[in-house]
Amino acid sequence: MTKNIYIIRHCKAGGQAPNAPLTEEGFIQANELAEPLSDLKVDRVISSPFLRAIQTINPFAENKDIDIEVDSRLAERVLSTTFLTDWMEKLEETFDDMDLKFEGGESSNEAVKRIVEVVDEIVVSGSENTVMVAHGGIISLLLNFYDKSFGFEQWMGLRNPDVYHLKVTETGANFNRLLND
Repeated sequence: MTKNIYIIRHCKAGGQAPNAPLTEEGFIQANELAEPLSDLKVDRVISSPFLRAIQTINPFAENKDIDIEVDSRLAERVLSTTFLTDWMEKLEETFDDMDLKFEGGESSNEAVKRIVEVVDEIVVSGSENTVMVAHGGIISLLLNFYDKSFGFEQWMGLRNPDVYHLKVTETGANFNRLLND
């Protein structure tokens, strides 16, 4: 059994709200992203419910004539529901203490649990090749789950868009970045 999961961070967006659309540049990126992905054999596409994630993968899904499945477990992680002037430091702390939780937010472990559930369901499904579209915070926590050296610094190095290939076999899982600079 080998499962290929192509994890995509959304293209450039006009904000952080769930309904924030892609920017004009983001729409161009989404169309450009569809090209290198077009050679992939893909059984299914699963996306965060956030508009920017759906808009990112829409050109690819339309070209492949594949429906986009929306899964709320791929939504971006909420660090806190209160404004944090030092949110970057707080975020870094959550990579060091995976149970740390701020007002109204979820811990890293809580966020990991929900995205790993999606991956686990993909692994036991009949799909061999899946595209999964989400957000930098939740994706970095997933990659950290498979490789503890992927932390805050690597999160800071994520791009919009970014693509990782997660390969899951009977003996384990590994990932690599697919897009070049």
